[in-house]
Amino acid sequence: QVQLEESGGGSVQAGGSLNLSCVASGDTHNSACMAWFRQAPGKEREGVAMIYRSGGDTRYADSVKGRFAISQDIAKNTLYLRMNNLKPEDTAMYYCAAAMVALECAVVGGKFLEYSYWGQGTQVTVSS
Repeated sequence: QVQLEESGGGSVQAGGSLNLSCVASGDTHNSACMAWFRQAPGKEREGVAMIYRSGGDTRYADSVKGRFAISQDIAKNTLYLRMNNLKPEDTAMYYCAAAMVALECAVVGGKFLEYSYWGQGTQVTVSS
């Protein structure tokens, strides 16, 4: 079991920045990768960025490439998402997720697969 708790959401104007954090506890050393997802009202949940626990390789959704940066501090069991040049279309609930199996970490056709564990989410609102 892995427990995840996000923080750092808030309201910013377009062009602004936010830093999200996710503290993991429990069976974290067995996780294969972690990711940030988001879900806007009336839209499907989508993967934003992911990072492999071993090696730190990353993948990003095309919509955030060059603006968002995912990172991890394994010693602190913490996942981060640095979001720059935020746009109104980035407004959503952002979720931290952990996958325990490497196969779950794949990004197929630009889509992130289903992860095993999820946090409660933190709201990001970007105004124009």
